[in-house]
Amino acid sequence: MGNSCSGLKEKLGQRLRPSPTLNFIRSILIPKKKKDFCVVVLGSAGVGKSALVQRWVNSCYSDKYVPPAPMADVIYHVPDGFFGSGTKMRITDLPGGQLYPALQCLKIARGHAFILVYSVTEKQTLEELTPFYELIREIKGGNLYKYPIVLVGNKCDEVRRELTTLDGAAYALKWNCGFFETSAKKNVNVEELFFELLTQEREPDTTPQPTPVKSQMPNIAEDVLAVCVPC
Repeated sequence: MGNSCSGLKEKLGQRLRPSPTLNFIRSILIPKKKKDFCVVVLGSAGVGKSALVQRWVNSCYSDKYVPPAPMADVIYHVPDGFFGSGTKMRITDLPGGQLYPALQCLKIARGHAFILVYSVTEKQTLEELTPFYELIREIKGGNLYKYPIVLVGNKCDEVRRELTTLDGAAYALKWNCGFFETSAKKNVNVEELFFELLTQEREPDTTPQPTPVKSQMPNIAEDVLAVCVPC
């Protein structure tokens, strides 16, 4: 009788155990919380995505462009004060353009936060972010408010600009997300950008919270931008 019961329990356990296929799907679609904080960086080629990541992780900058490896993540060990010991920020710097559409969907599905990067020196790079934003909204669906999104105008140290700070702020208002102007080269607002994402993830809420619009423009522009962008 004992052996019979034992065999029945074993068979029942096998039937209730998730299949390998189901486990694989779950590992892809369910973001890893706390121990792995996944940040996805999106934008056109040449806007400075890799430079921003390297400035944040390694505190360095190089003028030499090295395309990101499609499947490689950059790891940043988060200070213990945010999520507790052992938490890692896993940053995915996705290649620009329309390459690797399946990879983009996979990484967005696993992402906890998103950085949309354009260059203030090229108007087209801001317009090209719209498909990325729509893809995030499509994949995250009704839970979009749980995942911080920050719009970033990089290369704000450049004298030649095709986009003003107000141009970026207008997109941020339309998309209901945060906004920074940054310079990976001069290390402007890079730390503020990533700490903003960490702060929002550490203090989740069921309703969007306002995030101040930030830039390195003159005081007059700062006064004009004294508005809050919900994120």
